[in-house]
Amino acid sequence: MRVTNAPASRKRRKKMITAAKGYRMRRSKLYRYASDAVDHARQYAYRDRKTKKRLYRRLWQVRINAAVRAAGLTYSRFMEGLKAAKIGLDRKVLSDLAATDTTAFGELIKAAQTALAAKPEATLAKV
Repeated sequence: MRVTNAPASRKRRKKMITAAKGYRMRRSKLYRYASDAVDHARQYAYRDRKTKKRLYRRLWQVRINAAVRAAGLTYSRFMEGLKAAKIGLDRKVLSDLAATDTTAFGELIKAAQTALAAKPEATLAKV
């Protein structure tokens, strides 16, 4: 007698067809096409989870840069000043502050500027 493993293979195929729910035409009905479509979709999802992180970081940098340039500073100098002032806020929080709470962001800009002003003195003292 030939063993087909029918319950397990049916379950596996049914799971793939269920994952292809919402796809059009034979991609949602037939296992062969549904399997290809779901595999492709999962590859795109994996890739775009990484891409989303890059895009959000770029958006946060643009928001911070726009808010900082209004105060007469550049993004890179602002970040350098924050690092010198030992302020450890990440870009997500900084961009949210720049968009919603301008007074708090103004205080951060002032702190960065004072740290930048004090920075050359510290480097000259070491030399």
